[in-house]
Amino acid sequence: MPLFNGNDLLAAGWPPGPWIAAMLRDAAEMEARGIHDPDYALKLLRRAYPPPDPKRPLRSEPAPLTEAIAPTNADDEANIAACRRFMNDLLRVPVVERGSLMPDACPAGAARATIPVGGAIAVRSAIIPAAHSADICCSLHATFFRAELPVARQLDALASVTRFGFGGRTEEQWVHHPVLEEPVWDNPFLRGLERHAAMHLADQGDGNHFAFLGKVNLSRAVLRKYEAAGHGDFARRIADQSGDSGEFLALVTHHGSRGLGAHVYKRGQQAALEHTARIAQGIPDAAAWLDITEPDGIAYWDALQYISRWTLANHHAIHDRFLRAIGATAVATMSNEHNFVWRDGDLFLHGKGATPAWNDALGRPLPGLIPLNMAAPILMVLGRQNREFLSFAPHGAGRNFSRTAIAKPYRDRRTGLPDPDLVRKAIAAATPGLDIRWFCGTPDVTESPLGYKPAHQVRAQIETFGLADIAAEITPLGSLMAGDPGPAPWRRRKDELSPKQLRQIEHRADRRKLKQHLLHPDEEADDSA
Repeated sequence: MPLFNGNDLLAAGWPPGPWIAAMLRDAAEMEARGIHDPDYALKLLRRAYPPPDPKRPLRSEPAPLTEAIAPTNADDEANIAACRRFMNDLLRVPVVERGSLMPDACPAGAARATIPVGGAIAVRSAIIPAAHSADICCSLHATFFRAELPVARQLDALASVTRFGFGGRTEEQWVHHPVLEEPVWDNPFLRGLERHAAMHLADQGDGNHFAFLGKVNLSRAVLRKYEAAGHGDFARRIADQSGDSGEFLALVTHHGSRGLGAHVYKRGQQAALEHTARIAQGIPDAAAWLDITEPDGIAYWDALQYISRWTLANHHAIHDRFLRAIGATAVATMSNEHNFVWRDGDLFLHGKGATPAWNDALGRPLPGLIPLNMAAPILMVLGRQNREFLSFAPHGAGRNFSRTAIAKPYRDRRTGLPDPDLVRKAIAAATPGLDIRWFCGTPDVTESPLGYKPAHQVRAQIETFGLADIAAEITPLGSLMAGDPGPAPWRRRKDELSPKQLRQIEHRADRRKLKQHLLHPDEEADDSA
């Protein structure tokens, strides 16, 4: 009988792997040399093949959480409580050291430890892909310019140079940029994604992404704020073109890394799941991490840096095409990311819908852009480096309700589909005097001001919690968004349904009402689709 078999070694603490066969060979050689004591043989094997450290468990208690958000009503309280539950799960993960919630916090999914929108965490020597989300490097970019064209003509030009909606550009519509020529495609997280990088340039996607046209008064007082903060370059560019007036137009775009980033995220998340399974136990999938000292972690970090460069190039492509279309030139620009990972030594700051508001390497407060809704000003801010809240600020206004709940009052109760008249009237009432465009043709009420928390509430909490200094406001003139693409392909639009299909929809709705009544006779039935 041999000293050991494979199961004996697994029971002694070694995980499965090719080393088991080598250990069995060594054990056989020991026995041939006259070693027959299993305890002594195990001692020798442990010297030659040290067992891995025990798998890392979740903490018994969460790491510290700070909240730069305060409830103003019962809906706020429920929303914040939900965000807190998700964050407390995430803060039990051993590599996560601190967390914070911004004024725009709202849940981003139902899976355990899913970081909320408006959530930020500090992670030691590791990257958690799910904590920056699939929309890697979602960001804002502003160009300040002057033009005499009416707003409607400028929005016409804007619609001709960008793209919204599912998919990407067809090959004959591709927009070239030098970022596509960078030698990065041997990175395992980028390999084979050249086509995705090409097809999504000058493409903004859907959801809450937008192109916003506004005006701003960059007065001498405003420019003095930027000069005092160390951004004299920006102030001088504006001052050189100000003349008798500090009035400028501004194009602000909001988008992420599109299909390119989504594929990088998918690969990164899979690698993180595999890595975490080897070294830890009980970790929720949404908290799986990559160790920054290992090859996969290093390669993923490098891929993120390329995604950052690509996304900024995408903003530039849209802005440059727009300025050429209207015959204008850029006076100055600024930008910031809010779905990303930033490095501070061996600490990795993750923001999911959180705007960096710290000092840069030169000690200057970072400039940032915080949109609130299509009818409210975009805030031009300077970071306050408030370390209590990980030196972040919000990225927008956030929501207290899901898109489904927001859209429900504007649906046809018979079909469950959006009622076009109700939607148009509601959006028009919420955006008076503004030129609101929908690239896909159909307005989306969930992306109107009706879908978000009150702008004044979020602005007030930025100031109350000392997250950033508001330097100026870009007031809205109009905007372009994807809009509602309509039902999924397997569902027909209301005006395309046959009488039989309409009756089937009504029958299903009646059955839902009956079931709801039988289960909860004292509650009103929910007949939403």
